[in-house]
Amino acid sequence: MTFEFATAGRILFGNGTLAQAAPAAAGLGRRALVVTGRNTERARPLLDALQKENVGAELFTVGGEPTVAEVLKAVERARSAQCDLVIGFGGGSVIDLAKAAAALMTNPGDPFDYLEVIGKGLPLRERPAPCIAIPTTAGTGAEVTKNSVLASPEHRVKVSIRHPLMMPVLAIVDPECTLSMPPAVTAATGLDALTQLLEAFISKKANPATDGFCREGLPCIVRSLCRAFENGSDLKAREDMSLASLFSGLALANAGLGAVHGFSGPIGGMFDAPHGMVCAALLPHVMKANLTALKARQPESPALVKLTEFAQLTGGATAEDGIKWIAGLCRDLQVPPLSALGVAEKDFSALVANAQRASSMKTNPVELTERELTQILHAAL
Repeated sequence: MTFEFATAGRILFGNGTLAQAAPAAAGLGRRALVVTGRNTERARPLLDALQKENVGAELFTVGGEPTVAEVLKAVERARSAQCDLVIGFGGGSVIDLAKAAAALMTNPGDPFDYLEVIGKGLPLRERPAPCIAIPTTAGTGAEVTKNSVLASPEHRVKVSIRHPLMMPVLAIVDPECTLSMPPAVTAATGLDALTQLLEAFISKKANPATDGFCREGLPCIVRSLCRAFENGSDLKAREDMSLASLFSGLALANAGLGAVHGFSGPIGGMFDAPHGMVCAALLPHVMKANLTALKARQPESPALVKLTEFAQLTGGATAEDGIKWIAGLCRDLQVPPLSALGVAEKDFSALVANAQRASSMKTNPVELTERELTQILHAAL
């Protein structure tokens, strides 16, 4: 058995840990590019704390999922302000942009030199600027992953810059930062975490280390996602979901993902659809296709045992029961079908072709045929 495990340089988890961000930043640089979402007031305590530590702050906001053009703007802003570190304070989009900006602040050339699929996919030459990642949602695990997902509207896809050096030097996961998430965001991000944990659990690259994170993270979602959705002030549920999100990032960064994420990049690039909801719309149908294909072509696959193990967490007995539980959860959390997100049957051919090229498809537990992939889209429509 051989495997590799890598993660952020340091992880701080727990209620109130946000208070440690500014002192940590003071040890890393003198002026920070602080990347946030639209609501910059949420970052005010962080900005005030940075000022007390004599760390300058240059604010950069992200309106939605980051584009290649936005990363270039962030890098230009950081260089003109002479920033020497980056802090991402927000959801996965914010943290992805922060990681990409940190990488491109120190590496020459254009983002397309480093982007997968539509770019040259070159490795980074220089270590990125120090990056601190502070999630305010519970779903992506981007604070402990080595890639940054960027949209390229002209190519109608979302693809990654990926390199081991893109791991943040510090990840601060404070569940209290997620208390203000509205129900729809709670659902979308929580379902993303569920997808990431389940796909990493049955991935071709799964290993004992990543399995451990999945086995700890999945029960957190089973018992707490609906609670957090129904009562956003339930701090224990928020803590469970933050832990599940963190563990999903730790798992996927080292085990990879699967066909759900293989599809989500192309769909997200072609349609203005929330990533978590795209994943949720696909998840039960991808798992059903995986189960059928594994039984037919790889009956000895450990993924079959793991799908049954997951079902037992949900109170079921068979892998089919687990898939039914996922479908029921998606109904309870009001997940729309792909058609409501803009996808139509005429798009299937392009989506399947792009999905087959996606890096996540390579670690799906079984290779799905073009026909099987098309059937997934039909079922999710």
